[in-house]
Amino acid sequence: MRLVYGAPHFIEKLMIKICIITSAHPPFDIRIFYKEAKSLVRAGYDLTLIAQYDREEIVDGIRIINLQRPRNRIERMTNTVWSAFRKALEVDADIYHFHDPDLIPLGMLLKMLGHKVIYDVHEDVPRQTLNKHYLPWIIRKPIAWAISVLEWFGAKVFNAVIPATPKIAERFPTHKTVVVQNFPIVAELITFQTIPYDQRALSFTYVGDISTIRGAVEMIHAFEFLNGISGVRLELAGEFSPSSLEDELRALPMWALVNYHGQVSRARVSQIIGGVRAGLVLFHPLPNHIDAQPNKMFEYMSAGLPIIVSDFPLWRRIVNSVGCGLLVDPLNPRAVAEAMRWILDHPAEAEVMGQRGRKAVEQIYNWGVESVKLIELYKKLSDTPT
Repeated sequence: MRLVYGAPHFIEKLMIKICIITSAHPPFDIRIFYKEAKSLVRAGYDLTLIAQYDREEIVDGIRIINLQRPRNRIERMTNTVWSAFRKALEVDADIYHFHDPDLIPLGMLLKMLGHKVIYDVHEDVPRQTLNKHYLPWIIRKPIAWAISVLEWFGAKVFNAVIPATPKIAERFPTHKTVVVQNFPIVAELITFQTIPYDQRALSFTYVGDISTIRGAVEMIHAFEFLNGISGVRLELAGEFSPSSLEDELRALPMWALVNYHGQVSRARVSQIIGGVRAGLVLFHPLPNHIDAQPNKMFEYMSAGLPIIVSDFPLWRRIVNSVGCGLLVDPLNPRAVAEAMRWILDHPAEAEVMGQRGRKAVEQIYNWGVESVKLIELYKKLSDTPT
């Protein structure tokens, strides 16, 4: 805790010191920095963030301590973790909040040293491991099992676990688990939304990790069935995973209809979303996807954009209850194209879908609701409420 003196009466109060640690995510990750860290600073906590970065600085009241970027995954899981542990000890925080399974041993050591520790679980990592393209298939199950055991043991030790979805929460002890869902900040992506819906280009968008299992190939093939529509385009932004996928996609005939923006700022994301007719989320039906709640789906909704998404049971319940989009077989480019054509042929109905999605985010699927749960957890873990 840090002593803070307030003028003019020099009233002494206790400020809880928090250290957020990530070995894999960038410092300005949406969940880590813009949602959780900034919410905690606004709530009055003294916050330090340890992450891969090229310098130390203070941004929006958050002190960033840099980790050197590792050359490979093995170095990230060894040298980077050890470096993060040493720097975390120097911070001497009251509560440590880490975001990667690589850091579970670090969390255990910090707990053994008497600190309070929170594990923030973004993904169902064991199920996700089964689809890692860079792992030989023969070792994926053993690694997934080992991660599952490590998470189970860690959850017994840590003070709290913060899963990003209710499905992930099922793997952790109920009495220690607080689900903090990764819903959008309501006003973030509407700043530049100035083009009336019926005046927008005949374009669709996908923003995020560009990979085969997230439907990159199918969404481009879908344009083969829209070749009679002049001016139709895909506005694509994000990083290719693996990087070799970019060459594969550029070799497709329909790549000529893609405007690729690369990795873009949040302001640019807002501009892209604000100028298209619908957002695409075409994840393949894999174990880690079926029960996922992709942030991009709710971000499209927050910007008043109708969505075209994979027909998974959970996503179907959301879309049908709100009436905010269309459901498709993500493995069928023709079905994807038919949904895109419907959006273009019915602009008034599509605009109403987007308005319904926007309203649902304002009322239910928003970070404001989730941040309250985060702050309440910190008050509970802190000896003195902020």
